[in-house]
Amino acid sequence: MDPAAPDDRRRRRLLIAATAAGLALLILVGVGIYGLVHGPAAADPASSERPSTTAAPVTPGPMPGGELESLRQNLGPEAFARAVATALFTWDTTTGHTPSDYAQVLADAAHGSEADAFVGDVRAYLPSVEAWAQLRQYATRQWLTIDEVFIPEAWETAVDQAAPGQIPAGAIAYTFEGTRHRDGTWGTTPVEASRPVAFTVFLVCNPPTPGHGAASGSCEVLRLSELDNPLH
Repeated sequence: MDPAAPDDRRRRRLLIAATAAGLALLILVGVGIYGLVHGPAAADPASSERPSTTAAPVTPGPMPGGELESLRQNLGPEAFARAVATALFTWDTTTGHTPSDYAQVLADAAHGSEADAFVGDVRAYLPSVEAWAQLRQYATRQWLTIDEVFIPEAWETAVDQAAPGQIPAGAIAYTFEGTRHRDGTWGTTPVEASRPVAFTVFLVCNPPTPGHGAASGSCEVLRLSELDNPLH
């Protein structure tokens, strides 16, 4: 898949500053309709005021100019989904980056038709600007450890029962179960905490290019499930 055109990238950057858009993409599950997301639940402000979340963040890492590293989109479906999941939960308030900077890394890998809604999904997973300012006082950082990754049965059912064209060609879903970690400093005392999380990443991938290996197909993100309300 060709890299996003300059106009698309500019549009996505504007989306980062906008209010989260309404939910759109729906899939058929059994005889009912299941929304891919109900909009990930906003973080509890009380839990965001001090470090509540531990191994060091790995991706996305800062690049030599201070910019965050872009997501590689030709890793293959599961590896790309893992990269998205890691980027979604990895941030550090001491680097000078803002929540919008971390959101931009993900927005640049969004599928065009779902980019607006996906940006809303991402913002619901990240601290608000106000919470970020509080977290920065404690030098808080966050990252994710992944325990399990699997294609949920509900997705396979949806694909089997969907009408032609209802689900994009090459679309796939991966459910993640793992642990969200945070650490920081309360006064002069190092503190850390963690909690289990579960969520589903929906993506769409092009088939690999002949002669270039299985991981050559490019992927984009469609949507995210509500945090702790994944497909099973």
